[in-house]
Amino acid sequence: METQTKTPNPAKKLIIRAVLITTAGIGIWYGISSFNYARHHESTDNAQIETNMVSVLPRLAGYVKSVAVKDYDLVKKGQLLVEIDEAEYQLALDEMQAIYVQAEADIANAKANVVNAQLSLKSAVTNGELVKIKRDKAKQDLDRDTRLYNDKAITQKQYDDTRTNYATLETQYVAALNEVAVAKSRIDILKSTLQKADAQLNVQKSRIEQQKLKLSYAKVYAPETGRIGKKNIQSGQFIQPGQPLFTIVSDSTFWIVANFKESQIENIKEGDDVEIVLDGYPNTPMKGKIASLSEATGAKFSLLPPDNASGNFVKVTQRVPVKIEILDAAKYRSILKAGLSADVAVTIKK
Repeated sequence: METQTKTPNPAKKLIIRAVLITTAGIGIWYGISSFNYARHHESTDNAQIETNMVSVLPRLAGYVKSVAVKDYDLVKKGQLLVEIDEAEYQLALDEMQAIYVQAEADIANAKANVVNAQLSLKSAVTNGELVKIKRDKAKQDLDRDTRLYNDKAITQKQYDDTRTNYATLETQYVAALNEVAVAKSRIDILKSTLQKADAQLNVQKSRIEQQKLKLSYAKVYAPETGRIGKKNIQSGQFIQPGQPLFTIVSDSTFWIVANFKESQIENIKEGDDVEIVLDGYPNTPMKGKIASLSEATGAKFSLLPPDNASGNFVKVTQRVPVKIEILDAAKYRSILKAGLSADVAVTIKK
């Protein structure tokens, strides 16, 4: 048998060569394009969406009366979220207000006592002046009867009566002066009591205002507009001041924090254009601009920052957080969610 050698088809050879050349051309074009793109861009996949997050914290201890929201509800600023049972605080307020009314009565009584003491002082002064007049008259009578007695013009009894009358009026005058002094001292004491009662009234008034403020804390309102996370409370649960109830995630402000290697940030400047692609929405590219660069690496913000002066030193490439503003963020509001990962590429201006 004769062995026949098959000759390749020229058309097939041409197709193979064309495919190889095309593939090589595409590879070269892709390599050149990638090289040129890398020359004018700095990119990283270490990026995620950030937003403002506000923790909702109660300022009052008590049992939860009602919860007005559910998990992941959209809430408006000032909307009622949680109501705490305020019965005990209301009773305390009622008691304080009763004490306040009593303090007002004490002040009115103290003022009346001051007025009475002032009238008593006035009466004591008038009485003292009257006794002084009588004493002065008795002194004149004593001086006259002394001369008459020395001249034997009156009897011993008449002289003794005049002298006794003067001594009695002198004693009454001294007593009247003491009454005036006591009345003045009593007024000072009553005025001091009035000032004390007035101060106690002001203190009680402050306590009432403080209690009213506590009562206002029984209703917890949303501090910001946004969407709440998972609830951590239920009706009937006892909560303490400062206990986290849930977190409100802002739905109006979003930005991206990208962590670039320290070897990449040399040419990154504020205002540079950025291309953004979210991992969850790869077919919806977005534009952004560099807003700011951190003054410290991410490692410096960690709980235990590395200390290269201790132990063996192993050099690790550090990353620098870069804040990126999302352009036309409202347009992409439906896909922007805090924590989503993203790929970003910064256009380098050389």
